[in-house]
Amino acid sequence: MSESSSSQRLYSLDALRGFDMFWIMGAEDFFHELAEATNHPAAVWIATQLSHVDWNGFRFYDLIFPLFLFMSGVSTPYSVGRDLEKGADKSKLLMRIVKRGLILVLFGIIYNNGLHIKPLEEVRFPSVLARIGIAYMFASIIYLYASQRFQYVWFAVVLVGYWLLLKFTSAPGYPMGDLTMEGNFASWLDRTILPGRLHRGVHDPEGLVSAIPAIGTGLLGIFAGNFLKNNPMEKMRKAPTLAIAGIACLIIGGLWDLFFPINKNLWTSSFVLYVGGCSLVLLAIFYYIIDVLGFRRWAYFFMIIGTNSILIYMSVKFINWYYTSKGFFMWLADIAGEHYQAVILAAGVIAVKWVFLWFMYQKKVFLRV
Repeated sequence: MSESSSSQRLYSLDALRGFDMFWIMGAEDFFHELAEATNHPAAVWIATQLSHVDWNGFRFYDLIFPLFLFMSGVSTPYSVGRDLEKGADKSKLLMRIVKRGLILVLFGIIYNNGLHIKPLEEVRFPSVLARIGIAYMFASIIYLYASQRFQYVWFAVVLVGYWLLLKFTSAPGYPMGDLTMEGNFASWLDRTILPGRLHRGVHDPEGLVSAIPAIGTGLLGIFAGNFLKNNPMEKMRKAPTLAIAGIACLIIGGLWDLFFPINKNLWTSSFVLYVGGCSLVLLAIFYYIIDVLGFRRWAYFFMIIGTNSILIYMSVKFINWYYTSKGFFMWLADIAGEHYQAVILAAGVIAVKWVFLWFMYQKKVFLRV
């Protein structure tokens, strides 16, 4: 969702979005294959970080999804905010926001289930794209109608309210405040009201109830985007200010973890602050290097990915990239030997995807939502 105007475009945002997508468009598989082939401690550690924790806790891979949602929020002041400054009608902007959110929900259903007609009980409705669409939609509506002060109030209400909701409720038959997969209130309510199947049977990590705190992730991105776009502070000082805010979020999220565990599956309030802190620090680093210092060439690889992130994410449901990689790189895999064959082909997947995105970029073909 990079709709910012060219005059104010955050090149760092496209690069950071591409950095984020890089890990799920093939880098994850590459490092897992490398760890299996070499059993080197560094490769094993990286591969471990590129897998989700089962329930409570945090690894690098748990950041990928919320970072993308955070960046959708960052882009809002550059898109919706720009149109507001031009005097656009709020009702028309509202319809555009809702339309984008619902399109992402639809894309998510297609991503989960393909273009198949299935019995209702076999269809999975929650998805990564639906979570982004719903959270982006409500965060943008808050941005559209609430003053900046009340946007912060909404942020606090969402996080504290979700904490209290799970603290004083539970699934029937479980003690109040139970946060296990079977016993927490959010998962129970999803099991009760959502049609179709849940990803983990009794729980879905992209369920409807846990979309509520995800609105906070979108709002945190909006705060960052509004600061970068509208604060009169000189650009050189904005990056460290973002970094300090990120560190503060990390500290608060880490302390809240003592009472409300950091948990991606439930998108707990401590998780929102912790991954929000990581996102702010990463944005500060990319912004300082690319937009402040002007060093862009090194980020070209990531920018190509970031400008068409939805396209490459959806493509795996329609294009057999591994088959394409074998077609181009099987000779190299044969030379490397059976032990490293999977590593070469995983690297080949990244290569063919990037060349595809580069071609789309050269032709100015983008999947916009």
